Amino acid sequence: MRIDAPPWREVHLAGHGPLRIRDSGPPEGEPDAPTVLLIHGWTVSADLNWCRTYEPIARRARVVAWDQRGHGSASIRARGRMRMEALADDAAAVVRALGVERATAVGYSMGGAVAQTMWRRHPDLLDGLVLCATAMAFGLTATERRDFAIMGASSLPARLAAALGRKELGWRAARRASERQAGASMGTGDADFDRWAWDETRAGSLDHVLRAAWNLGRFDSSDWIHELDVPHAVVVCGDDDVVPTARQRQLAHALPDATIVEIDADHAACVLRPDLFVPALDSALDAVHGPVPG
Repeated sequence: MRIDAPPWREVHLAGHGPLRIRDSGPPEGEPDAPTVLLIHGWTVSADLNWCRTYEPIARRARVVAWDQRGHGSASIRARGRMRMEALADDAAAVVRALGVERATAVGYSMGGAVAQTMWRRHPDLLDGLVLCATAMAFGLTATERRDFAIMGASSLPARLAAALGRKELGWRAARRASERQAGASMGTGDADFDRWAWDETRAGSLDHVLRAAWNLGRFDSSDWIHELDVPHAVVVCGDDDVVPTARQRQLAHALPDATIVEIDADHAACVLRPDLFVPALDSALDAVHGPVPG
């Protein structure tokens, strides 16, 4: 299936080797346009998370995206724990490999945790932050802590299932868990798109995806996110059951000077409601970079 995505290019990450990334380059005639890092969420690939977003945002900025560890088909095949710190270090390595002085991190859901962590660990590389459908912490309630712990404990069985050729069963179980959290299927009504979306989720490493969930459940930026010192904005999904809307608003109000853009959509807004999400992201980027001239 064809999507309007920036071309692939290969960069070399120190300590990891080659990585394929999406890189639009600067918009035509604007070599000094800002660079925007699109950091995707849990279980999905960069293309699935941002397929509706690439083309409109590339009109105003250089768009860069990649599959995070264990996600999608082009991700870093790195060993070790799937901590938000490691994912943030990967994002910093991408910026350095591109030779970009500073970039704006746009994080969606788990990508928002990565973006927050990137600012904390590599503040010299960021000129702005946009946090979408995300929170300061994800494992606050007893039910959430239990669910994240179960997913972390499932990591070893996932490796065994994959070794026995039963990875498909593991992915279907993970998909059902995601849909239970969301309260509904992610189906778009477009059979070709839905098949492609399912293939995008299965292209990653089930073991890494489950370990990422366990580490996401341990993430908590509430002690330090109020120190954020770059321009920032928050896109809130007002009908979100995956990352509860109240949790998204708590993040926004914990920030020192956030522009808040709220849309009437659920957690799948980036894919299912681009008519709402893309203008919201444009407004958030206006708050960080200033409006696009003309």
